Amino acid sequence: MRDPEESETGYDDASVEPGVWRYARASRASVVVDAADYFRLMRKAMCEAKQRALLIGWDFDTRIHLAPGRRWWQKFRSKETPSRLGSFILWLTRHNRDLEIRILRWGYGAIKFMGRGSMALDLLRWWPHRRIDFEFDTAHPTGASHHQKIAIIDDDFAVCGGIDMTTHRWDTREHKEHDPRRRRPRGMKYGPWHDATMMIEGDAARALRHLGEDRWRRAGGPELDPVEPAERSAWPDELEPQFEDVEIGIARTRGEFDDTTEISEIAELFERQIAEAKHFIYAESQYFASRRIAEALCKRLSEDDPPEIFIVHPAHADGWLEQQAMDHARVELVRTLGACDDKGRFNLYVAYTGETPIYTHAKIMIVDDEILRIGSANMNNRSLGLDSECDVFIDSRRKGNGHAAAGIARLRHSLLAEHCGLEIEEVPGMLARYGSMAEMVERIGTGRGRTLRRYELPELNGVQEAVAESGLLDPERPEDLFEPFAKGGLFGNDSRLHALRKRITERKRN
Repeated sequence: MRDPEESETGYDDASVEPGVWRYARASRASVVVDAADYFRLMRKAMCEAKQRALLIGWDFDTRIHLAPGRRWWQKFRSKETPSRLGSFILWLTRHNRDLEIRILRWGYGAIKFMGRGSMALDLLRWWPHRRIDFEFDTAHPTGASHHQKIAIIDDDFAVCGGIDMTTHRWDTREHKEHDPRRRRPRGMKYGPWHDATMMIEGDAARALRHLGEDRWRRAGGPELDPVEPAERSAWPDELEPQFEDVEIGIARTRGEFDDTTEISEIAELFERQIAEAKHFIYAESQYFASRRIAEALCKRLSEDDPPEIFIVHPAHADGWLEQQAMDHARVELVRTLGACDDKGRFNLYVAYTGETPIYTHAKIMIVDDEILRIGSANMNNRSLGLDSECDVFIDSRRKGNGHAAAGIARLRHSLLAEHCGLEIEEVPGMLARYGSMAEMVERIGTGRGRTLRRYELPELNGVQEAVAESGLLDPERPEDLFEPFAKGGLFGNDSRLHALRKRITERKRN
């Protein structure tokens, strides 16, 4: 069914096929790994903006510096833009009288402002400028969050991925164990952080603009002026495109709220792409706690010749409550998957720099070096059914996309090189020699500065197991908050996982 607003806004809410909202071609696209490069490139792209920059995220903190460690005298150079985000936004509108900047972030942030004094001052400085607008998104179900990370500049440049412009995100691909530039706005140090996003130019970016503008309207933002086609896009000159003239798919998650219908394209796409894997699945995710993803993996691992499953994730979730929800659910799911992985094809790893774990915040999946997906959705329940999410993907098997396979393979090699302290040119030969990613990681060992270490299952006590099995802290639907065991909790009532979990529980009792 076509959205009645489509003729005026360019937005159609219907999915073009199960698991996909829309396909559109991109003239250029590149994955940007880690926020040091992302912040630098976004700074350049926003300086090229002519009409509008629409920034949509889970969090947004004006106190951060887009170029940490810049020398004090550089800020006085006439050609140097401000490094501090709040000042940079103001500088942009002063130097371009035609530019409007619209920012949308999750409504929970209004509470966080109590501890962000200088950010409140930034908003006061912005307030007289009608071309700067900062809005909170509260248009979501009870217990949900707005989690998309999208940026759209003018008509045909967009970003979609996992990086928010907020505190403790900045880091380089070297992930030095002790980098003095990694500091929160108040000066406190934070640990190494791994993240990723995709920059897109062309019709696919325009589709993301329609999606972003729709989210702005649903959140109650003021009416946006039309954006006219620009003579050139805001694509940063220094960014080499990894993909050119490529078709990009877009998938969404959206919880039901008022007259807003539920959308679960991301969950459907995960299940489909896992089912289609022939040789391997490489993934990075902040969490591994999704019942539906675990069920799809369990089905593949039970086959005679399953693909290799290789997932990089953090040692622990970020924050006490997240650890109770995600870490404990991960233990239960991994233990249960072990019961169907008799061929040893399921592998979870934690990235380290020296003796310090790197926090993996990226949301990436690569299947057989043929499919690349990246976005805001984690491998947890709420990303698949409750929160607002957006993923983009390139499928080299689709007509006209065959040339993208080489770029997808090179990205996987680059990520493995980053995590293992290797040069990218070393990775293809090692994979060929050792036959799998897991075997390569085990053979090269931990003698390098950056390494991948196998995730070790901890023991949970009875309370921790009960919380994990309920799924209470990671709901897929709003009703799961109030009736966590109604559909069988984390494992479901009628799933393969449920049967395996029952068998494990019986073994423990005996």
